[in-house]
Amino acid sequence: MMRYEEENEKLADTSPCAGVRADLKMCLLESECCKVHKRTPRECLKANDGTVPSECQVLRNTFFECKRSLLDARQRFRGRKGY
Repeated sequence: MMRYEEENEKLADTSPCAGVRADLKMCLLESECCKVHKRTPRECLKANDGTVPSECQVLRNTFFECKRSLLDARQRFRGRKGY
């Protein structure tokens, strides 16, 4: 989850799946892949060398499911996945 400095602080992006996107971004930026190996978050998602923690992989899958649920007409009744 995103950590905010102030009490009433929130994301400027109000689009669907914005919370999952922000969490994935922060997870990747705090990973060994970005910090030690100096790769971009996009390169880290494509790399399968074990430098990206499993938590980030789970967030990637959650973000994918959230984006897919926006296109699926059946999800109008079930609700979006993610948060």
